[in-house]
Amino acid sequence: MTKINMSRRSVLASAAALPLAGVAATRAKAAAPLMGASRAPYNRIKLGGFDVTSLLAGTRTVPDPNTIFGLNVTPEEFAAASDAAMIPADKSQFFFTPTVINTGAELVLFDTGLNGAGITAALAAAGYTPDQIDVVVLTHMHGDHIGGLMTDGAPTFPNARYVTAAAEFDHWNGTDNEGFANNVRPMAEKIEMIGDGGSVASGITGMAAFGHTPGHMTYMIESDGQQLVLGADFANHYVWSLAHPDWEVRFDMDKQAAAATRRRILGMLAADRIPFIGYHMPFPALGFVEARGEGFHYVPASYQFVMDS
Repeated sequence: MTKINMSRRSVLASAAALPLAGVAATRAKAAAPLMGASRAPYNRIKLGGFDVTSLLAGTRTVPDPNTIFGLNVTPEEFAAASDAAMIPADKSQFFFTPTVINTGAELVLFDTGLNGAGITAALAAAGYTPDQIDVVVLTHMHGDHIGGLMTDGAPTFPNARYVTAAAEFDHWNGTDNEGFANNVRPMAEKIEMIGDGGSVASGITGMAAFGHTPGHMTYMIESDGQQLVLGADFANHYVWSLAHPDWEVRFDMDKQAAAATRRRILGMLAADRIPFIGYHMPFPALGFVEARGEGFHYVPASYQFVMDS
């Protein structure tokens, strides 16, 4: 056996060197560049036998949110509600979250983001390509939902069939809206029109949620006894829309009907404890709803969908 013989002087010398080594290590770590905030571009969960993938197709900071939410309340009320939720009243972060559902038989995309490049990049991050999409469902025809239908004048999803609400298509088809004319009207012959209760695919059912637009739809997803609602834009902010469902929203075309729809769907989600994905909720846009006072409260999903069965 080798005998280790260290003098008191050598031990002290070694100890004295330690702080210098620590400083060197600290300097080496600090040399890594600051990279700023970031987030994963997709989130995938299992729902029964389905894969459900939220895609972050875009996000941006928007100033003066009280010009969008709470049009029927004072700036003081808006600021107080924001402060209570620990969010700023002078700006908000918007998220744009298309969702892909793999039923095992079809790959179904709900909404297409702001443009073709954005949705294509988001799909690629999640491991999909546009030509794999079998069905494109348009919850409604606002530009941030239909903007990715075309890329450089050609269909972004060349192999897909399309589904939307008949009431929604009929409304926008009677307007001169440029986004609709450029992105949706060229697909008219390929679009299947459905109404409340209409089926998109096995396990995917449309539910009328009119108000935000004349034919706005949400969708119930069901697989192996599990449920999830794709909420689209029935509620567009996790505080200002949920805690205060009667607050008017600039982008709601029929504000009274939109508020009634919000209360109805939020009440169902809370009572039945059904999770939902909201197109503009904080990414990954997946959460639950609980009743609280005169309104509701958003509960982000944690590990409910990643535990082993």
